[in-house]
Amino acid sequence: MSHIAVYPGSFDPVTLGHLDVAARAARLFDELHIVVVHNPGKTPRFSSEERVQLIQASLAELGVYSNARIKVDILDGGLLVNYCRMVGATALVKGFRNNVDLDYELPMALVNRDLAEVETVFIPANPEHGQISSSLVKQVADLEGSVSKYVTQSVARALASSSTNRKKIS
Repeated sequence: MSHIAVYPGSFDPVTLGHLDVAARAARLFDELHIVVVHNPGKTPRFSSEERVQLIQASLAELGVYSNARIKVDILDGGLLVNYCRMVGATALVKGFRNNVDLDYELPMALVNRDLAEVETVFIPANPEHGQISSSLVKQVADLEGSVSKYVTQSVARALASSSTNRKKIS
């Protein structure tokens, strides 16, 4: 029996913290689907397609990407558990940095289990990346600070380009 997991997130942009959780989850499961999901509470910097490309480039850059074991996909609407059913996943992977993240994720984990018998596996952030958030990375990049400790080179280039474009528009 194949063990398939789904790692959902907005990944706007993907950080080294996200990638660390993905790499660790990939060792636990036969197949891992990293799924870019739409979060109605956020206005994304990058399109879903751009985020998929950045995740793929970042995984390759770190030597983690293997098409057979890790798939990157988009879910722009609908229930995440329906996506899990579609791909045969029995687990969701969630990274957490602190108790605030855990308090936020736990109710969703319980509902996902009730709706589709999908268990949630919580993976704690590596302390090295424990305080990194996509929002903070975008803010630092917009203020022309270095984000190289927090993201891959692919993402740093994309952020620099998007920050420059945002300044031209303003």
